[in-house]
Amino acid sequence: MTATGIDRYPTRGRAETVIPRADPVVWAETAAAGPLDATEITAFERDGFLAYDDLLTAGEVGHYRSELHRLTSHRPGADERWITEPGSQDVKSVFEVHKISEVFARLAADPRLVGRACQILGTDVYIHQSRINVKRGFGASGFYWHSDFETWHAEDGLPAMRTVSFSIALTDNDATNGSLMLVPGSHQTFVGCAGATPNDNYRTSLQMQEAGTPSEGALTRLCDSRAIHLCTGRAGSAILFDCNTMHGSGDNITPSPRSNVFIVYNSIDNTLTEPFAAPARRPTFLAAHDFTPLPYP
Repeated sequence: MTATGIDRYPTRGRAETVIPRADPVVWAETAAAGPLDATEITAFERDGFLAYDDLLTAGEVGHYRSELHRLTSHRPGADERWITEPGSQDVKSVFEVHKISEVFARLAADPRLVGRACQILGTDVYIHQSRINVKRGFGASGFYWHSDFETWHAEDGLPAMRTVSFSIALTDNDATNGSLMLVPGSHQTFVGCAGATPNDNYRTSLQMQEAGTPSEGALTRLCDSRAIHLCTGRAGSAILFDCNTMHGSGDNITPSPRSNVFIVYNSIDNTLTEPFAAPARRPTFLAAHDFTPLPYP
């Protein structure tokens, strides 16, 4: 619950609910200083995301890709931060990469990322979550349509939509290898999903999400007025998107791998409470409880 005792975004009930967003998209004043210009601020507020063709240089991409290969070449014992593909030992995701890798820690603290997050959210920020997603060729599974906020609100206790994510391509993301898809404008609508959250839901949802997925009818209505945006780009490109933007990705059945690093920034004024619709908190590698702000500028 919020300080007023009211959950403004009810979800995981008996029936699906579809309600307007109750929070700002851009929390800072339009004139606030930062790397984003007025045109970008307007586009982010309208669409719920911004795309960058060359956020990283070729040299940086090579550096981060080498680290990704090191982290995904094996799963160290029973460490829960390494998620495998359903039915195999192939690594699908690695979480909390800013804690287990000095290389990705430096990326997460990069002013190019932190500055944009601070400007949109209107405060200092901390890292809510970090991960690398790997889609090896020939059958790596996708992620069904979902709003990150719905999951983080229900299962982690994230109070408000005051969180943004960077997805940075470390390999080429093309139209056929399972690239991210976003629904422009969907961040303005909250879909509260039907069905209770199972105990320890994260143990299966990180491989294949079921709880917290919207109905086909709700998805159809969100897509009625705006074409789905396919996030393609060469290695080094990036997407900055709002936590409530509906997104998903398909399987990768091509020979070309697709790997991205995700850094999620949350406002220091939006720290976690108790879960709004789950039996217990998820582990901190999925939802940080270290709210130390990142230095910027």
